[in-house]
Amino acid sequence: MKYNVAVVGATGMVGRKFIEILTQRDFPIQNIYFYASKKSAGQEIEFKGKKIIVEELKEENIVNKNIHFALFSAGGSVSLEFAPIFAKHNVIVIDNSSAWRMDPNVPLVVPEVNPEDIKLHKGIIANPNCSTIQAVVALKPLYANYGIKRIVYSTYQAVSGAGMGGFNDLLEGYKGQPPRKFPYPIAGNVLPHIDVFMSNGYTKEEMKMIDETKKILHDDNLKITATTVRVPVYYSHSESINVELEKSFDIKNIFELYSNSEGIILRDDPENLVYPMPVECAGHDEVYVGRIRRDFSLDNGLNLWVVADNIRKGAALNAIQIAEYIINNM
Repeated sequence: MKYNVAVVGATGMVGRKFIEILTQRDFPIQNIYFYASKKSAGQEIEFKGKKIIVEELKEENIVNKNIHFALFSAGGSVSLEFAPIFAKHNVIVIDNSSAWRMDPNVPLVVPEVNPEDIKLHKGIIANPNCSTIQAVVALKPLYANYGIKRIVYSTYQAVSGAGMGGFNDLLEGYKGQPPRKFPYPIAGNVLPHIDVFMSNGYTKEEMKMIDETKKILHDDNLKITATTVRVPVYYSHSESINVELEKSFDIKNIFELYSNSEGIILRDDPENLVYPMPVECAGHDEVYVGRIRRDFSLDNGLNLWVVADNIRKGAALNAIQIAEYIINNM
């Protein structure tokens, strides 16, 4: 069977990555529809050798097209308004914004971690935050085999996580231009500030990682803290993850576990300077794990270094994998 697919926010960074990955993975498409704002409507986007006109996102352009899946990356306010409209027309919406992630009636899914939650959907499925996706892929094998008491996240996040504005701030910043997206220059700098600050002193990005990890792993008792930082890298987020496990472990077994985990590539050979780096992970589907070592400062402590392409696995690919899971298993 082939499916009718809509890409909402088709002209944006993640929207275009949706289109690229749908082509690369030969997703079974009958018809594809591209939607964007009125300002972007009328543009042409090529898909498998055909030029397709971008339509304005409004209900009259949705009805009577028998769309099966809608891949959303158009911002929270657009998702809040239009995801229910698509769902009303029997479309399965997979939304990349933060709009639905913490809604108790909407599953928040990473296919390698909690695919069983997909069946709970009522027309809308949420894609987690990019930094959360790669983290939980790396944490799930530990959680399943050893249990987890506490997590400390420290992230080093690429500018593309802030869209084209962030990307251009870095590109133009190296040419001496002032920033337009970020509050300070990102070229040659790091910003311990992603999204807005909350009343508790954390940023919204940090709270996303904390809350989303608990929801995906179905464990509100997890103790989690996070510091998220923007760094002058174009693609791929890096994360230092410190974990306190419930059970004792042999470090050799941790390496073996990661060698056999779905969606993970183990890159850990310090003698030969082998460890994950953004430059090698960009453009790849997998989550890379390395710098695995015991944390000697506490019982059952473990350190990980986790890197993944934030636009690919951290956004577009994860959403498409959800759709593929539905096709193959439901």
